[in-house]
Amino acid sequence: MWDIFELKDFEKVFWKLPDAVQRKYELWKSIVQLNGPHTLRKFKGFYDEKLKGKRAHERSSRLSLKYRVIYTVEWDALLVRVEEITPHHY
Repeated sequence: MWDIFELKDFEKVFWKLPDAVQRKYELWKSIVQLNGPHTLRKFKGFYDEKLKGKRAHERSSRLSLKYRVIYTVEWDALLVRVEEITPHHY
């Protein structure tokens, strides 16, 4: 079982997101809690990937065409830290 740590301001941001993004995040969260973040790569819709550059230590999963959940993984503690849910800028 994996723990998910959401930053303090997460609740304020979460309730401002579109309903579809909120539902997809809840699905993302349940998959990660039960099976771990490595299983996200099995689900094509999340397009889970490692980030590059300054954010090379973080990963990103797609919640919609516009929104991404940015997170880090601490394997030794079985912890996923959600950094932010943000619109993707092209």
